[in-house]
Amino acid sequence: MSARGLGPIELVPPGEGRTFDLGGMAIAVFRTRDGELYATQARCPHKQGPLADGLVGGRSVTCPLHARRFDLATGQAHGGECDALRTYPVFERDGQLFVELRTESQVQACRV
Repeated sequence: MSARGLGPIELVPPGEGRTFDLGGMAIAVFRTRDGELYATQARCPHKQGPLADGLVGGRSVTCPLHARRFDLATGQAHGGECDALRTYPVFERDGQLFVELRTESQVQACRV
């Protein structure tokens, strides 16, 4: 995995999400009101809703298009049939946000 810098932590206010474009790969980063950080794929797997625009509550986000809730830590949907989100390690260091991106082979290994 390689860590990619996203910018200052202030880009993601507490209780909100933001989308970052990393060379054609869109990642949504969320910061809970408790200060926890999570990163997922940017679009809902069901209707492609922009997850960073969804409602963040606790450690879940609700898709703004169809109200499906996802666990930000695991990517799993709460109830109903919906594919899980890809999740990525994200951290803050010296006031800067970083996300660790997996290579495609690492993503495939996670699916097995």
